[in-house]
Amino acid sequence: MKAPGFWQRDGVVPRLLAPLAAVYAGATARRVAKAGWRAPVPVICCGNATAGGSGKTTVALDIGARLIARGQRPAFLTRGYGGQRGEKRVDARRDGAAVVGDEALLLAGCAATYVGADRARTARMAVESGAGVLVMDDGLQNPGLVKDVSLLIVDGAAGFGNGRVIPAGPLREPVALAAWRCQAAVVIGEDVHGVAGGLGLPVLRARLEASERLEGSRVLAFAGIGRPEKFYATLAAAGAEIVGRRGFADHHRYSAGEFDAVLREAERLGAEPVTTPKDAVRLTPAQRGRVRVVGVRLVWEDAAGIEALLTAALAGRR
Repeated sequence: MKAPGFWQRDGVVPRLLAPLAAVYAGATARRVAKAGWRAPVPVICCGNATAGGSGKTTVALDIGARLIARGQRPAFLTRGYGGQRGEKRVDARRDGAAVVGDEALLLAGCAATYVGADRARTARMAVESGAGVLVMDDGLQNPGLVKDVSLLIVDGAAGFGNGRVIPAGPLREPVALAAWRCQAAVVIGEDVHGVAGGLGLPVLRARLEASERLEGSRVLAFAGIGRPEKFYATLAAAGAEIVGRRGFADHHRYSAGEFDAVLREAERLGAEPVTTPKDAVRLTPAQRGRVRVVGVRLVWEDAAGIEALLTAALAGRR
Protein backbone atom coordinates (compact mmCIF):
# COMPACT_ATOMS: atom_id res chain seq x y z
CA MET A 1 0.00 0.00 0.00
CA LYS A 2 0.97 3.63 -0.40
CA ALA A 3 1.51 5.67 2.74
CA PRO A 4 -1.53 7.87 3.49
CA GLY A 5 -0.97 11.58 2.99
CA PHE A 6 -1.81 12.47 6.60
CA TRP A 7 1.29 10.61 7.78
CA GLN A 8 3.30 13.65 6.72
CA ARG A 9 1.30 16.20 8.73
CA ASP A 10 -0.60 16.28 11.98
CA GLY A 11 -4.32 16.90 12.08
CA VAL A 12 -7.71 15.54 13.04
CA VAL A 13 -7.25 12.03 11.59
CA PRO A 14 -3.88 11.35 13.30
CA ARG A 15 -5.32 12.57 16.61
CA LEU A 16 -8.34 10.31 16.26
CA LEU A 17 -6.03 7.37 15.58
CA ALA A 18 -3.78 8.15 18.55
CA PRO A 19 -5.33 5.48 20.83
CA LEU A 20 -4.66 2.77 18.25
CA ALA A 21 -1.14 4.15 17.82
CA ALA A 22 -0.57 3.77 21.56
CA VAL A 23 -1.64 0.12 21.37
CA TYR A 24 0.71 -0.48 18.43
CA ALA A 25 3.62 1.24 20.19
CA GLY A 26 3.02 -0.78 23.35
CA ALA A 27 3.01 -4.05 21.43
CA THR A 28 6.27 -3.11 19.70
CA ALA A 29 7.91 -2.17 23.02
CA ARG A 30 6.96 -5.53 24.53
CA ARG A 31 8.29 -7.36 21.49
CA VAL A 32 11.68 -5.63 21.30
CA ALA A 33 12.22 -6.23 25.03
CA LYS A 34 12.43 -9.98 24.49
CA ALA A 35 15.84 -11.65 24.67
CA GLY A 36 17.40 -12.80 21.41
CA TRP A 37 20.07 -15.24 20.27
CA ARG A 38 23.66 -13.98 20.28
CA ALA A 39 25.51 -15.15 17.18
CA PRO A 40 29.19 -16.12 17.41
CA VAL A 41 29.98 -13.50 14.74
CA PRO A 42 29.37 -9.71 14.58
CA VAL A 43 25.86 -8.58 13.67
CA ILE A 44 25.30 -5.21 12.00
CA CYS A 45 21.72 -3.98 11.62
CA CYS A 46 20.56 -1.39 9.07
CA GLY A 47 17.16 -0.40 10.47
CA ASN A 48 14.79 2.52 10.75
CA ALA A 49 11.99 3.92 12.84
CA THR A 50 9.52 4.36 9.99
CA ALA A 51 7.49 2.14 7.70
CA GLY A 52 8.48 2.29 4.05
CA GLY A 53 11.74 2.92 2.26
CA SER A 54 14.44 4.95 3.95
CA GLY A 55 17.45 3.46 2.14
CA LYS A 56 18.18 0.45 4.35
CA THR A 57 18.97 -1.91 1.47
CA THR A 58 21.29 0.63 -0.16
CA VAL A 59 23.20 1.05 3.09
CA ALA A 60 23.34 -2.72 3.65
CA LEU A 61 24.77 -3.25 0.15
CA ASP A 62 27.40 -0.56 0.73
CA ILE A 63 28.42 -2.15 4.05
CA GLY A 64 28.53 -5.61 2.47
CA ALA A 65 30.88 -4.36 -0.26
CA ARG A 66 33.11 -2.68 2.32
CA LEU A 67 33.31 -5.85 4.40
CA ILE A 68 34.24 -7.91 1.32
CA ALA A 69 36.95 -5.36 0.51
CA ARG A 70 38.34 -6.02 4.01
CA GLY A 71 38.56 -9.74 3.30
CA GLN A 72 35.48 -10.56 5.39
CA ARG A 73 32.77 -13.05 4.45
CA PRO A 74 29.46 -11.27 5.10
CA ALA A 75 25.96 -12.67 4.75
CA PHE A 76 22.76 -10.67 4.52
CA LEU A 77 19.64 -11.39 6.55
CA THR A 78 16.34 -9.94 5.35
CA ARG A 79 12.64 -10.51 5.88
CA GLY A 80 11.97 -11.22 2.20
CA TYR A 81 8.96 -8.92 2.02
CA GLY A 82 6.66 -9.89 -0.82
CA GLY A 83 8.01 -13.44 -1.00
CA GLN A 84 6.85 -16.74 0.45
CA ARG A 85 6.98 -17.60 4.12
CA GLY A 86 9.77 -19.68 5.60
CA GLU A 87 13.52 -19.41 6.00
CA LYS A 88 15.96 -20.21 3.21
CA ARG A 89 19.11 -19.16 1.42
CA VAL A 90 18.43 -17.18 -1.72
CA ASP A 91 19.33 -18.83 -5.02
CA ALA A 92 19.41 -15.93 -7.45
CA ARG A 93 19.48 -18.31 -10.43
CA ARG A 94 16.21 -20.00 -9.48
CA ASP A 95 14.34 -17.79 -7.03
CA GLY A 96 12.16 -14.97 -8.29
CA ALA A 97 10.82 -11.97 -6.41
CA ALA A 98 7.58 -13.87 -5.77
CA VAL A 99 9.58 -16.45 -3.79
CA VAL A 100 12.12 -14.38 -1.84
CA GLY A 101 11.14 -10.74 -2.38
CA ASP A 102 12.78 -8.06 -4.50
CA GLU A 103 15.29 -6.72 -1.96
CA ALA A 104 16.66 -10.21 -1.28
CA LEU A 105 17.55 -10.61 -4.96
CA LEU A 106 19.46 -7.32 -4.93
CA LEU A 107 21.38 -8.36 -1.81
CA ALA A 108 22.15 -11.80 -3.25
CA GLY A 109 24.02 -10.07 -6.07
CA CYS A 110 26.58 -8.93 -3.49
CA ALA A 111 26.86 -11.77 -0.96
CA ALA A 112 25.08 -14.82 0.45
CA THR A 113 21.56 -13.83 1.49
CA TYR A 114 19.06 -15.54 3.78
CA VAL A 115 15.37 -14.67 3.98
CA GLY A 116 12.83 -15.32 6.70
CA ALA A 117 10.99 -13.78 9.63
CA ASP A 118 12.96 -15.86 12.16
CA ARG A 119 16.23 -13.92 12.19
CA ALA A 120 17.86 -16.25 14.71
CA ARG A 121 17.23 -19.21 12.45
CA THR A 122 18.54 -17.51 9.31
CA ALA A 123 21.54 -16.30 11.32
CA ARG A 124 22.33 -19.87 12.36
CA MET A 125 21.99 -21.01 8.75
CA ALA A 126 24.42 -18.31 7.61
CA VAL A 127 26.98 -19.02 10.34
CA GLU A 128 26.83 -22.76 9.64
CA SER A 129 27.61 -21.97 5.98
CA GLY A 130 30.71 -19.98 6.95
CA ALA A 131 29.54 -16.39 7.27
CA GLY A 132 31.92 -14.27 9.34
CA VAL A 133 29.71 -11.17 9.65
CA LEU A 134 25.93 -10.81 9.50
CA VAL A 135 24.35 -7.70 7.97
CA MET A 136 20.65 -7.22 8.64
CA ASP A 137 18.57 -5.34 6.09
CA ASP A 138 15.82 -4.09 8.42
CA GLY A 139 15.06 -5.84 11.71
CA LEU A 140 15.66 -3.08 14.25
CA GLN A 141 12.31 -3.97 15.83
CA ASN A 142 12.96 -7.72 15.54
CA PRO A 143 14.34 -9.07 18.87
CA GLY A 144 15.25 -12.54 17.61
CA LEU A 145 18.92 -11.70 17.06
CA VAL A 146 21.22 -9.63 19.29
CA LYS A 147 22.84 -6.77 17.34
CA ASP A 148 26.39 -5.56 17.92
CA VAL A 149 25.96 -2.35 15.89
CA SER A 150 22.61 -0.87 14.84
CA LEU A 151 22.31 2.01 12.41
CA LEU A 152 19.19 4.18 12.31
CA ILE A 153 18.66 4.94 8.61
CA VAL A 154 16.81 8.22 7.96
CA ASP A 155 15.50 9.58 4.67
CA GLY A 156 16.47 13.23 4.98
CA ALA A 157 13.65 14.45 2.74
CA ALA A 158 10.89 12.58 4.59
CA GLY A 159 12.24 12.72 8.13
CA PHE A 160 9.81 11.09 10.58
CA GLY A 161 6.62 12.46 9.04
CA ASN A 162 4.12 13.73 11.58
CA GLY A 163 6.05 12.03 14.39
CA ARG A 164 3.23 9.63 15.27
CA VAL A 165 3.18 5.83 15.45
CA ILE A 166 1.24 3.60 13.03
CA PRO A 167 -1.63 3.96 12.15
CA ALA A 168 -1.62 7.65 13.11
CA GLY A 169 1.75 8.22 11.43
CA PRO A 170 4.67 6.43 9.78
CA LEU A 171 6.60 5.41 12.91
CA ARG A 172 7.04 1.77 13.91
CA GLU A 173 7.90 3.00 17.40
CA PRO A 174 8.75 6.36 19.00
CA VAL A 175 11.96 7.75 17.52
CA ALA A 176 13.65 8.10 20.91
CA LEU A 177 13.23 4.39 21.65
CA ALA A 178 14.58 3.37 18.25
CA ALA A 179 17.57 5.71 18.59
CA TRP A 180 18.31 4.41 22.10
CA ARG A 181 19.10 0.97 20.64
CA CYS A 182 21.37 2.37 17.90
CA GLN A 183 25.02 3.36 17.82
CA ALA A 184 24.76 5.88 14.97
CA ALA A 185 22.31 7.42 12.51
CA VAL A 186 22.74 7.56 8.74
CA VAL A 187 20.93 10.50 7.14
CA ILE A 188 20.53 10.06 3.38
CA GLY A 189 20.08 13.28 1.45
CA GLU A 190 19.50 16.77 2.79
CA ASP A 191 18.09 16.78 6.33
CA VAL A 192 15.11 18.93 5.32
CA HIS A 193 13.33 18.63 8.67
CA GLY A 194 16.42 18.95 10.87
CA VAL A 195 15.81 15.65 12.66
CA ALA A 196 19.46 14.64 13.04
CA GLY A 197 20.18 17.06 15.86
CA GLY A 198 17.54 15.57 18.14
CA LEU A 199 18.56 11.92 17.91
CA GLY A 200 21.36 11.97 20.47
CA LEU A 201 23.50 9.85 18.13
CA PRO A 202 26.62 10.31 16.02
CA VAL A 203 25.33 11.20 12.55
CA LEU A 204 26.81 9.92 9.29
CA ARG A 205 25.64 11.72 6.16
CA ALA A 206 25.36 10.34 2.64
CA ARG A 207 23.58 10.97 -0.64
CA LEU A 208 22.30 8.82 -3.48
CA GLU A 209 23.94 9.02 -6.87
CA ALA A 210 22.84 7.37 -10.11
CA SER A 211 25.02 4.55 -11.40
CA GLU A 212 25.42 6.34 -14.75
CA ARG A 213 25.21 9.80 -16.27
CA LEU A 214 22.01 10.56 -18.19
CA GLU A 215 22.62 13.87 -19.96
CA GLY A 216 20.54 14.11 -23.12
CA SER A 217 18.21 11.30 -22.03
CA ARG A 218 14.47 11.95 -22.27
CA VAL A 219 12.85 9.50 -19.87
CA LEU A 220 9.60 8.30 -18.37
CA ALA A 221 10.48 7.21 -14.85
CA PHE A 222 8.40 4.56 -13.08
CA ALA A 223 9.03 2.95 -9.72
CA GLY A 224 7.30 0.90 -7.03
CA ILE A 225 9.47 1.79 -4.05
CA GLY A 226 8.88 3.46 -0.69
CA ARG A 227 9.35 6.98 -2.07
CA PRO A 228 9.48 7.14 -5.89
CA GLU A 229 10.33 10.84 -5.57
CA LYS A 230 13.85 9.85 -4.48
CA PHE A 231 14.35 7.98 -7.74
CA TYR A 232 13.08 10.90 -9.80
CA ALA A 233 15.42 13.30 -8.01
CA THR A 234 18.38 10.98 -8.55
CA LEU A 235 17.66 10.75 -12.28
CA ALA A 236 17.34 14.53 -12.56
CA ALA A 237 20.63 15.02 -10.72
CA ALA A 238 22.26 12.66 -13.24
CA GLY A 239 21.12 14.92 -16.08
CA ALA A 240 17.96 13.17 -17.29
CA GLU A 241 15.01 15.11 -18.68
CA ILE A 242 12.04 13.52 -16.93
CA VAL A 243 8.94 14.00 -19.09
CA GLY A 244 6.74 11.48 -17.28
CA ARG A 245 6.46 9.94 -13.80
CA ARG A 246 4.54 6.86 -12.70
CA GLY A 247 4.71 5.96 -9.00
CA PHE A 248 3.44 2.68 -7.57
CA ALA A 249 3.24 1.23 -4.07
CA ASP A 250 6.40 -0.27 -2.55
CA HIS A 251 7.08 -3.84 -3.78
CA HIS A 252 4.32 -3.45 -6.41
CA ARG A 253 3.94 -6.40 -8.77
CA TYR A 254 3.22 -5.05 -12.23
CA SER A 255 0.39 -6.59 -14.20
CA ALA A 256 0.85 -7.01 -17.94
CA GLY A 257 -1.68 -4.23 -18.46
CA GLU A 258 0.14 -1.80 -16.17
CA PHE A 259 3.48 -2.49 -17.81
CA ASP A 260 2.05 -2.07 -21.29
CA ALA A 261 0.45 1.22 -20.22
CA VAL A 262 3.87 2.49 -19.11
CA LEU A 263 5.35 1.55 -22.49
CA ARG A 264 2.51 3.23 -24.39
CA GLU A 265 2.89 6.42 -22.38
CA ALA A 266 6.66 6.43 -22.95
CA GLU A 267 6.11 6.01 -26.69
CA ARG A 268 3.57 8.83 -26.73
CA LEU A 269 6.04 11.12 -24.94
CA GLY A 270 8.97 10.08 -27.10
CA ALA A 271 10.77 8.93 -23.99
CA GLU A 272 12.70 5.92 -22.76
CA PRO A 273 11.05 4.00 -19.88
CA VAL A 274 13.44 3.92 -16.91
CA THR A 275 13.08 2.07 -13.61
CA THR A 276 15.05 0.89 -10.57
CA PRO A 277 16.87 -2.44 -10.07
CA LYS A 278 14.38 -3.24 -7.30
CA ASP A 279 11.53 -2.87 -9.79
CA ALA A 280 13.41 -4.71 -12.51
CA VAL A 281 13.59 -7.97 -10.54
CA ARG A 282 9.78 -7.91 -10.36
CA LEU A 283 9.49 -7.80 -14.14
CA THR A 284 9.68 -10.77 -16.51
CA PRO A 285 12.91 -11.20 -18.51
CA ALA A 286 11.07 -10.04 -21.64
CA GLN A 287 9.77 -6.93 -19.87
CA ARG A 288 13.21 -6.10 -18.45
CA GLY A 289 14.57 -6.07 -21.98
CA ARG A 290 12.20 -3.24 -22.90
CA VAL A 291 13.19 -0.77 -20.16
CA ARG A 292 16.35 0.91 -18.96
CA VAL A 293 17.43 0.04 -15.44
CA VAL A 294 19.35 2.72 -13.54
CA GLY A 295 20.76 1.85 -10.15
CA VAL A 296 21.98 4.09 -7.35
CA ARG A 297 24.98 4.05 -5.10
CA LEU A 298 25.65 5.61 -1.73
CA VAL A 299 28.17 8.45 -1.56
CA TRP A 300 29.33 9.19 1.99
CA GLU A 301 30.13 12.72 3.08
CA ASP A 302 32.93 11.20 5.17
CA ALA A 303 33.53 7.50 4.49
CA ALA A 304 35.94 7.34 7.43
CA GLY A 305 32.93 7.38 9.76
CA ILE A 306 31.32 4.20 8.44
CA GLU A 307 34.72 2.51 8.19
CA ALA A 308 35.40 3.30 11.85
CA LEU A 309 32.07 1.75 12.86
CA LEU A 310 32.85 -1.40 10.91
CA THR A 311 36.28 -1.62 12.55
CA ALA A 312 34.69 -1.32 15.99
CA ALA A 313 32.07 -3.95 15.18
CA LEU A 314 34.66 -6.43 13.98
CA ALA A 315 37.11 -5.77 16.82
CA GLY A 316 34.44 -6.02 19.49
CA ARG A 317 33.71 -9.68 18.73
CA ARG A 318 37.26 -10.99 18.41
